[in-house]
Order: sequence, then C-alpha cells, then structure tokens
Amino acid sequence: MAENSTHGIRADEPSDIGRRVLRLRTEKGLTQKQLAEPAYTAAYISTLEAGRVRPSETALRHLAGRLGTTVEELTTGRPPHLATELRMRLTDARRTLATGDAEDAAALFRALRAEAAALSLVNEESAAVLGLGDCALESGDLTAARDLFADAEALLADQPLPRRVPALRGRATAHLLAGELRYACYLLEAALDELNASGMHDPDALLLLYTASIAPYMDMGAHARAAHAAELALALAPQVDDPALVAAMHRGVARSLIAEGRIADADASLAKAQELYQQLRIRTELAHCHWMRGYVHAQDGNLRKAESELRTARDMLASKRAPLFTVQVEVELADVLRRRGKAPEAEELLRPLLAPTALGAERGAVHAGGAHRLLGLIAEDRGDTDAAEEHYCAALSLLERTGAAGDLADLCRLLGDLLRRTGRTEAALDAYRTGLGHRAAPGTTTLGPAPKAPPQWPVGRI
Repeated sequence: MAENSTHGIRADEPSDIGRRVLRLRTEKGLTQKQLAEPAYTAAYISTLEAGRVRPSETALRHLAGRLGTTVEELTTGRPPHLATELRMRLTDARRTLATGDAEDAAALFRALRAEAAALSLVNEESAAVLGLGDCALESGDLTAARDLFADAEALLADQPLPRRVPALRGRATAHLLAGELRYACYLLEAALDELNASGMHDPDALLLLYTASIAPYMDMGAHARAAHAAELALALAPQVDDPALVAAMHRGVARSLIAEGRIADADASLAKAQELYQQLRIRTELAHCHWMRGYVHAQDGNLRKAESELRTARDMLASKRAPLFTVQVEVELADVLRRRGKAPEAEELLRPLLAPTALGAERGAVHAGGAHRLLGLIAEDRGDTDAAEEHYCAALSLLERTGAAGDLADLCRLLGDLLRRTGRTEAALDAYRTGLGHRAAPGTTTLGPAPKAPPQWPVGRI
C-alpha cells in the first residue's frame, strides 16, 4: 500500500483503485467519456480502470465528485463514516482520561488503536497511541510512555513537524519526570529550532513546546530561559483557540513568574488556568493547578493555604489513580508540614515514597532527591546527624544525574554545614566547593546555545 502523506491515508494499489472506479461508474450508468469530461479523456479513464496509472489528487477529486463518493473511499475502499466514528470515539476516550480513570481510558485507546491500524487510518491510529502515552504518564509508567510517544511519532514520520509535536512533547515530559532534564530540553529545543528556522509558524505547536520547556529549564536553574519561554508563550496565546492548551500555558508560565518573585501574577495566571480546566472538566490538570497554587502559597509564606491546596491536589490525583503525580505532591506537602512544625506527620508521609515503586532514580528523581533532603532536615532537627548525612548523600546521588543545579547547590550547602558542625572541616569545604560549582554553572551554561526565537520576536533575551 502507498501512503498519502498529506492526509494520512494509505491508498490501495492502482489496480484496486481502477476496479473501484469501474464498479462505481457502472453502477452510475456513466460512460468513460461522461466520467472523464470536461477535464480528462475517455482514454485516460480506460487506462486508469485498467490499473496502469495512479490518479493524482486532482484527478481523484474530480472522479469522486462525478461518482458521488469521497477521495478516501476511492483510494481505500473504506466508507468515510468509519474514520468519523473512530474520531468521535477517540474524543470519548480523551474525556474518560480527563474526567475518569487512566486504566479505563487506556482500554478504550487500545481498542481504537487496533481498529485504526486494521483500517489503515494513520492519523487516528497515532491519536490512539498518543492517548495511550498520556495514560502511561498519568499511571507513572515512564518507560511505556516514552515508547508509546515514540511510536506515535513514527506513525507520523511523513507528516510536517507540527503534527508530530504533541508526541514529541509527551516523550520530553516522560524524560523530564524520569529526571533526564538535559535530554528533555534537547528534544524541545531541537523542535523549536526546526519550527522557527523553517518558518513553520504554527501557534499551537509553538505554544505546546515553549510551555513544556519551562519546567526543565526551572529545574536546571536556567531561569532566564524559562522566563523568555514564558514570555513567548504568553505572546502566542491569543493566536490559539484550544482552551486546554491555553490553560496549560498559564500553569507553566506561573512557575517562571514565581522565580521572578511575582507571586501575585503567578497566582492570577494559575486562577485563569484553574477556571479553564474547571470549565473543561479536566481533573488531572485541575489538580496540577491546586498543586502549583500550593507551591505559590508556600513560597509566599502562607503555609496554611499551601497545605490546603496541596492536600486538595493530592486527593484529586489519588482519586484519578495517578500514582507518580500523587507522590510528587506528597513530597511538597511534607515540606509544608515540616515548616508548620508537623515533622512527625511529614516523616510518616515521606518514608513510603522512597520505595522503588514510588520514587527513585528512574522514576521522579528530582522529587526522590527532595524527599531525601527533607528526611535529612528532619533527622538533623532531632540530632541524628548520621541519618541526616545519609539522606543528604542519597539526595546528591539522585540529583547529580538530573542536572538540577539549584537543588544540588542547596544540598551541598546543607551537607557542608552538617560536616562543619561535626568537625570535618576539609570535607565541609569540599562540599561547599561542589555547591559553588553547581551554582556557577546553572542550565544556561550547560545547555548549549538557546533555541531560535520566532522571526517576529527579538532574539537576545536569554
């Protein structure tokens, strides 16, 4: 089968198309001349029906119009309503993922993937695989998510880059959640460079990429790049009609605003995102808004509100059976509890999170490092310096693989202070020097050149 890369339709061989045209012409009672006029000749129709020529797109449109059918039915023999029905069911599966359980949604997507593959519907098959990747992300199966997003990209290999961006963004998100920050940045920046350098100004694709890049930039300490990505995302938003995409942008931009100390602006941005997600009934993303608002309140020192928002986020994500996101929220909730003087409750919350099935080097390494850091602080507060040192070293081991510069510098400071207080001055100096090295080389210097900006915006802001 030959594939029509423009429409994602796998066309049959010329002989199959020819037989189909002959059958439909005969059913309509048309002569070859009547079918051909005015654009073609009877001889051309005869050659086509004999399977000796593959009709062009223009010829197919002409024939479909005269025969009362569609180009899709002529090229594949498949009634067009099948693709329409599949797309409607894909929408239902998406709604199930947004409002219900990821496992239920995955079962729907798997069935749709098989049907679309059997019907050679490339676009619908890739949409089903993309849905399965999102289900795997929500379930915390990052290896499966990466593979599924890669499969979706492969199905669309002949399509323009903007069509592949959702799958690419999903793959980058899976790498980010696994703690592979630099590779996540590389994937997103390479796509941005290709889009902007080629002049393919697709606002939806650009907004998706810029929004996705904010989190890994922030984790790596590349705050200038995160701020610029947020600025470009905000400028693109008026050109985008998809409210879910705009809501995700507001949620991502809030993180950059927090780093700039613009707490009120960050909270306003999150309120916009929350309102949109409530209207769309997208529960996972709404939970992320509560999560981020909890973070904003924690940064602003309002720990009571922070605890309330984080508990709401945790309960929503747990009810959606999104285990990886749930335990990540619990790390941030534990931090707030410790700061509120509830250290025993924080420790009780943290210890189960360090099980291999919860957090670890291959599964949420940044938050696993955060959990060890908090347990180290709690141990230090009760005078158990050996346990504190063990937790700080475990956190460093996890975070060194991620490139999370700010977190690494903070841990080196904590470890250095601990070593100095226990009389190990040389070891403390080594820890401080390592921390200064991380602080002096945040993501802006370790990521390489910044991605090209769209032609209509000035470069040189990062």
